[in-house]
Amino acid sequence: MHCIGIFAALLTAAATLSAQPPMIKSPEVHPDGTVTFRLFAPAAKSVGVNIELASGEQKLSLTKDDNGLWSATTAAFTPDMYSYGMNVDGMEIIDPNVHHYVPNYLAQGAVFIVPGNSPQPWEETDVPHGQLHRHFYTSKLIGDRRDYYVYTPPDYDPKGKTKYPVLYLLHGYSDMANGWVVMGRANFIMDNLIAQGKTKPMIVVMTLGYGEPHILDGGWTGVRDNKLWKSNITKFTDALLTEVIPQVEKDYAVKADRENRAVAGLSMGGAETIYTGLHNIDKFAYIAPLSSAIFDDPNVEFPDLNAKSTEKIKMLWIACGKDDGLLKQNRDFKTWLTSKGVKYTSIETDGAHTWQVWRRNLIDFSQLLFR
Repeated sequence: MHCIGIFAALLTAAATLSAQPPMIKSPEVHPDGTVTFRLFAPAAKSVGVNIELASGEQKLSLTKDDNGLWSATTAAFTPDMYSYGMNVDGMEIIDPNVHHYVPNYLAQGAVFIVPGNSPQPWEETDVPHGQLHRHFYTSKLIGDRRDYYVYTPPDYDPKGKTKYPVLYLLHGYSDMANGWVVMGRANFIMDNLIAQGKTKPMIVVMTLGYGEPHILDGGWTGVRDNKLWKSNITKFTDALLTEVIPQVEKDYAVKADRENRAVAGLSMGGAETIYTGLHNIDKFAYIAPLSSAIFDDPNVEFPDLNAKSTEKIKMLWIACGKDDGLLKQNRDFKTWLTSKGVKYTSIETDGAHTWQVWRRNLIDFSQLLFR
């Protein structure tokens, strides 16, 4: 009886396995730039994919075959890196077959890359590569354990005589500290631009951007709490100036003066860039806010800002996508700067509030730093 039971169990297992597709490849990027998504879900009534494009979100419906395999193929995509999520009967899931993920506290998802005929600036290419270093520390000011990443350029020698300028690169709301590494591809962008002689070798520091970590407890409503939002930005700036920067300047061969220090960031990190940079012009010569989440009245926040007080800024580079929901706030801020006689460079590109826009922003403004 025991042998018969085992044999029956094996037959049942074999039948179950035979009902499964032998292999599911999803997403499958084709040579023509089209992408096929697949999901085995025999009991599902509907399956869709939400893809983040430069201009916003694209929704794609999948169809089911007789074996329960859902699939759909897109039109050709522009060469780029894309994130997406799946929707099964109204429930958002991450594609179980994907191998690359979005690092995010509130909106994790999957990632795929559509390569170009020639390598794109954010792709890993056959050039000398810098190194990524991850550091952990206890923030006495914020009261938690946190991390930051440091990119050092090719040929960096911690014991050598060469010292490097530093870019402090800030992520957006809901991102993790490695957002600019995974989604921004900052290390590969820097590798490629340095190899091409388009940007100066520099150290890039990417640190966790929450001065008030509890702001994430409210999910996407956390940014609407003005008091918490303001505290989040001010405490982050204090931690950057008193904890992160001193430690970086202790551990790495950097040029520790304002002429060789830049700050840039996207969305929440853009607001932090504006606050940190314009309140500390004596510490940063280059300031580059991207798609900034500007909620404060600049007259209240920067009452003494004018042409004279900002004349030492070498670059104030303000970028935003033309389809970005924050475009009006950014335009209003630039209008205010103009009224104060403050010089800046205005950049408005195609695209919305997406990593496709910010990767291109990094490519563009990094070539202007430390010249």
